[in-house]
Amino acid sequence: MSARLEGIVVAAFGRQYAVRLPDGRELPCVPRAKKSEVACGDQVEIAMTSADQGVIERIGARSSLFYRADQWKEKLIAANVSQVVVVVATEPGFSDELITRCLVAADAQDIPALILLNKCDLVAQRDAARAQLEVFRAAGHDVLELSARGDVAPLAARLAGHVSLLVGQSGMGKSTLTNALVPDADARTREISAVLDSGKHTTTHARLYALPGGGQLIDSPGLQSFGLAHLTQNEIECGFPEIRAKLGECRFRDCQHLKEPDCALRAARDAGQFHARRYATLLQLLDEHRVAVRHRLEH
Repeated sequence: MSARLEGIVVAAFGRQYAVRLPDGRELPCVPRAKKSEVACGDQVEIAMTSADQGVIERIGARSSLFYRADQWKEKLIAANVSQVVVVVATEPGFSDELITRCLVAADAQDIPALILLNKCDLVAQRDAARAQLEVFRAAGHDVLELSARGDVAPLAARLAGHVSLLVGQSGMGKSTLTNALVPDADARTREISAVLDSGKHTTTHARLYALPGGGQLIDSPGLQSFGLAHLTQNEIECGFPEIRAKLGECRFRDCQHLKEPDCALRAARDAGQFHARRYATLLQLLDEHRVAVRHRLEH
């Protein structure tokens, strides 16, 4: 039996992964199991199958796993991250709902989150984007503003010492941010693609880079949707910090916050303590949760 080596997954392409070894080499590896449960950022043990290839034998214990799920399947995004940065921009337009889904998923894993408003040099659209994000600021979420083509030092300072994951819709400037933060990111991307023979950067699941100032950064592809079928009702509700203190105050323990009498969350909305847009998103997420639960019971 060949000796096992330890490494970290730095890129993914289908069922093939690039694993960085302690000596800096990056090897293409495949999982031993038929169903892959490997994510970018995983600490793994591999066995060499040839001089320049390996098989992943074991995944190390994770401190966190950021992923999305619908009724049918899960999509792993990154493991062992200590901070999620949800990237939006002054243009193109961004979805409040997608931001909320990412924040709820991060909260369920106890991962601190930051909303980053990029492209703030586009002043014509800046005020509208700020206004759209005000509902998140009011809820207690952290928002940072900058331009990836300008000064990224404020973000670099927030990333130091963390394993940070960039998530968001396509077009928000995640790759531009990565290139600004990691001077050799393009070169590293080409090297990893050559290792995996994966072709285009956009087809990979996620890529991990070492940051010059310490810490690591995982860039992920643009999101179009973000299912939360893996979460419980309580995890979804707790993902809204402005109402956490009110959870459990409804008259009925299984309150769905629709038409039940003495609903604490509806009362908070009516009193202006829970923004109507956020309340509507919560109801949508809870409705999806009920559908997912029924689907699991039926199948």
